[in-house]
Parts: sequence; C-alpha cells; structure tokens
Amino acid sequence: MGRAASTVFVARVHALILLDPSTRMNSMGELTSELERIPMKVSFRNCRAAAGLLAALILTTNLAAAPKKLLVVTATQGFRHSSIPLAEKVLAGLGEQSGVFTVDFARGGANGKESADIIEKMSPDALKNYDGVIFCNTTGDLPIPDKDAFLKWIQSGKAFIGMHSATDTFHGHPAFIEMIGGEFLSHGPQVGVECINQDPEHPSTRHLGSTWPIFDEIYILKNFHREKVHGLLTLDKEPNKLYPGDFPIAWSKQIGRGKLFYTSLGHREDVWLSEKYQKHIMGGIQWALGLEEGSAKPQDLTAELSREEKKDGFKLLFNGEDLNGWKLRNAEGEKSWSAQNGMLVNTIKEGKHGTDLVSEEKFKDFVIRYDYMVPSNSNSGLYLRGRYEIQIAEDSARKKAAPGGNGGIYNTAAGTEFVSRPVGQWQTAQATIRGNKISVILNGVKIHDEVEAPKATGGELDQKLEEPGPIMLQGDHGAVAFRNIRIKPLK
Repeated sequence: MGRAASTVFVARVHALILLDPSTRMNSMGELTSELERIPMKVSFRNCRAAAGLLAALILTTNLAAAPKKLLVVTATQGFRHSSIPLAEKVLAGLGEQSGVFTVDFARGGANGKESADIIEKMSPDALKNYDGVIFCNTTGDLPIPDKDAFLKWIQSGKAFIGMHSATDTFHGHPAFIEMIGGEFLSHGPQVGVECINQDPEHPSTRHLGSTWPIFDEIYILKNFHREKVHGLLTLDKEPNKLYPGDFPIAWSKQIGRGKLFYTSLGHREDVWLSEKYQKHIMGGIQWALGLEEGSAKPQDLTAELSREEKKDGFKLLFNGEDLNGWKLRNAEGEKSWSAQNGMLVNTIKEGKHGTDLVSEEKFKDFVIRYDYMVPSNSNSGLYLRGRYEIQIAEDSARKKAAPGGNGGIYNTAAGTEFVSRPVGQWQTAQATIRGNKISVILNGVKIHDEVEAPKATGGELDQKLEEPGPIMLQGDHGAVAFRNIRIKPLK
C-alpha cells in the first residue's frame, strides 16, 4: 500500500508543474500531508526526487505568489479629472483585497503638475523597483526623466495599464503613441453606449456578456491601428451621432516582452465605483502582470461564410479587410469608403459628397444577402445589376412602408410591411432577382414577392436591363455601413 501511495504522490508532484501559482499553492499543502503519511522507507526510496521537486516548487511558488509592485501615475500636465482621488483609492483597494499587487503613487504634487515625484520614481533606476505602471487619467507631457528608457523598461517584460486619458498623454512623443496604440482626438457629451465584447474569454471582459451598457465620456481616437492590437471592447457607431464606424474602447497588446492593457472608460466617479468596471480593470491588471492567461494577438477580420452557405453555393463579395473586388463609380470621386473592423463603411466628411461603390464582378440572376446600418438623416441603397435599387433609409419614425422608404424598390414598389429596425441597429436583407422580378426579405419578413420592375429605378449605371451587371452601393447620399455581403448566382 505504501508503494502505491508513493507512485500516486510522484505523479501528482509532476502534475504541479503545469498549474498556475495560485492553484499550485492549494495543492502543495495536500501533497505535503500525503508525504508524511507514506512510510519512511518507501518515501525515501521511491519519492526522494519528487520530494525534492516539491520543496523547490514550494519555494518558487511562494516567490511567484508575492504581490507585484505597481507604480500608479496620476500626474496631469493637462486637464485633471475629478475622479482621480477616487480612482487612487479604488486601485489601492483592489490591490489590498486581492493580494495580487501593492501600489505606490506618483501624483505630481497637489495639483498634478509638479515634477519631483515623477523624476524620483520614474528614473531608469527607480523603475527597477516596479513590475509595472498604471497611467490613471494622466494628461499632457509628464516630466519623465528618460522617456525612451521608460518605453524600453516596458518592452523588457513589464506591465503597462492605461485608463481613460492615458491616451491624452505625450501627444508630442510618437513612440509613446505607437506603444499605447491610439491617441485622444475628441469627445462629445457623456452618453450611454453598449460596448461590444470582442473577447469574452479575456480576464478583463469575461464577466461582461456579449455587450456592456455603460454611461461615460466616450473618446474618439486617432492613430489607432486595429491590426496592431487585440480588441477587447468596441463600438460599431459613433457614440453621440451614431454614424457607423470603428470606435475602439479597450484593447490588449504585446510590447516586446511586456504587456499593455488600455481602456478608454473611467471618466466618471460612478464608473470607478461600478463592480463591472472594477472587474474590467482588475482583469486587465492581472493579465498585464502575467498572472492571468489572455490573448494579445490581433483578431483576424476576414469574413467567412457559414458551412450551409458554402454548401449552397454562396460566395463573399466583401472580404472584411479591404476594398478588394470593388471600385469607385467615379474614379475621381471622394474616397469615402473604407474597411473598418470587418465593416464596409461609407463616411461623409462635412461639406463633401461620397461616391458610389461598384463590384468588379457582374451578375445576371442571383440571391444576395447583406447586413447594413444607417444613421439618422441618411440614406443609401443597394443596386441589383447596378440598375434596380433596394432602398436603405433611416425611417423608423415614419412607421409606414413607402417606395422610397427602407426596403422599398425605389420608384417602383413599397414593401408590404413596415419592418425597419430602430436607428443604430443592424438590419438584415436578402434580395433575389430573376429576369426583371425581384423578391426581398427584410429583417426576416418577406416584403416583396416577385415584384416586376419594368425599368431602372433611378440613379442606375445604365439601361441595359437584361444584361449582367455589378452590385452597386450608393455612397453619395449619406453615411452607411455594410457587412456580410454574400451572393449566390442562379442558373
């Protein structure tokens, strides 16, 4: 019986190597007790090496479990947020309650603008005392003695965590902007948004579900490159005006051997007090310190067909990444279309007109499926063969179907039902054309059933009604976004 117990003991000790430090600590106490129960002769003969390994694991695990040291920087050379004093208390409390980290502060003096503690605690030598740094609502050009050495310190394997206006810091230092991944541009009035959870498995977002409703000051960023970060939270429309596009909220990123977590949330005091927000930043801190598993790999934005659609003969018209397969109707027109986070987005600059976008491939009879989002006071259309427009319009207040309304066959027929979704929501459509007969399913409801279209509907490419033609997306009337555009030619 002693030999059997020793065999199990050896196997369990070797299994400890694969566990994270916190789980390992719980198991080691049990194994120490087991070793004491195995007869001495048997344990010496069979378990000597395993017992030595267990002792080494206890030592290294105790070291690994020691709290990490974080420098929390709340100095501000620009705007100073009123939430900073509370944020400092929250971060200190999270560290103390969890036992994961301790905090030291570099506040920039009483007004946030003094240099002494920044120079003292952020010199290359002083930074050696810390495992990472938190830029908590910092702004402006902080008086860090050696900015390049600071960035190299992060790259050496340290953690960088940024909240809210961390991206409103060091505007004149491109290397910092490149490191953090984005730069503050502007913000509108504080507003309620539904953040889209891009990674439900990451420790900073796994508690949030598919979306996270939150009221805060939402940043618009510039110099953001999605292909360089791992998205955690995002918006698919501008937070105040609701026109479609890519508006990132939070991300993770590998910085050499170091790790970066950033969230643009955290302006308001009630956000800092929110349990969900505290779990959000706590998960980001643990990940950046290397204490939790999670991805920093940029997501693959390539569009994909479902297995059923592949089998049924559909193919993609938009690859999710770029405008390959599309061209402007007017080559000299405004380049208003772009691929943004898996969306095909038409953005109209103030005082400008967009340009229609045309597929390079032509089709005769086919089924096309697509999703779209249109903001208030905007409209667009999808042209079958470049000649028959299925109208796209934000008409949720109208509550009545019309030939020029959402889903109508423009200048030809209104839908049989009014099925438009509210502004800011994605709508789904399927259009079928055989000869000159058109059927449309909008948001799951068939609103046109083989409606005859004897002539082009207006704004068409040409009058060659019976010939194959391209898909055309109207871009000269307003902002719009498409995604999941796929087509099936009919025989």
